[in-house]
Amino acid sequence: MQDTPPSVPDFTQWPSFPFEGDLRVKQLDDPVPVEPPRRGEGNRECTACNAPDEAYIWVGERWRVRAMDRPTGLPMVLILESRSHLDLGDLPNLLAAELGVMTVRLERAIRSLDGVARVHVNRWGDGSAHLHMWFLARPYGRLQLRGTFLSLWDSILPPIAESQWRENLALVAAWLAEFGGRPLAEPPRIQWQAPSSLSSPSPERVTAEEEESVSVIEAAEEIPEPESDPAASTELEREQAAAGKEQAGKEQAGKEPAGKEPAG
Repeated sequence: MQDTPPSVPDFTQWPSFPFEGDLRVKQLDDPVPVEPPRRGEGNRECTACNAPDEAYIWVGERWRVRAMDRPTGLPMVLILESRSHLDLGDLPNLLAAELGVMTVRLERAIRSLDGVARVHVNRWGDGSAHLHMWFLARPYGRLQLRGTFLSLWDSILPPIAESQWRENLALVAAWLAEFGGRPLAEPPRIQWQAPSSLSSPSPERVTAEEEESVSVIEAAEEIPEPESDPAASTELEREQAAAGKEQAGKEQAGKEPAGKEPAG
């Protein structure tokens, strides 16, 4: 970074800055006389007001928490929204006090996840007029991700596993539900597969396993034992009968007729 022009700010040399190489500052546009309306302002529809509860991981009487539509590079990225169509400075005293409680509560819930060191809380509000607070989890031990560039690193890092992401969502939702509200995020189903066997499974069993995977507990308690058919002999009984007939034949062949001298 020694070749970086002096006009570039000093933060480009910070260890947390996610880019390197030749950098150039953009030309600053002229200010506009009137800013365009945000979502939820003027004639623009509000995305948050139109979203159903099912789009969130936890919902309460006055607050809702939603996640991204897919995993990202950080262990957890969540957004806290008010149900009422209000911006930060428009909150009445009751909601303003609850915002503090919800902020602390959600920070603790995210920080309780494995591998999370810190939780960054951000509010920009330039895209939507509906209050929304961002919560970004910094992975433990990733010192290069400390500070103001964490949101940039979230888009740079490879996404975490979806199973881990869904489990984290369910844990946060359950934590919040301990204080009220309704959790809507569920952990991923356990994908249980029976151990391999030399014998081919019956068509009925293959169909049942394809329809739905079950856990070991469910398999032990819910799957009935097959009923035995009294008219049909088992494979072991058939093998024993065949072995008995073979042995009897050998013994009969080894016997000489009675009263006959052996050849000598």
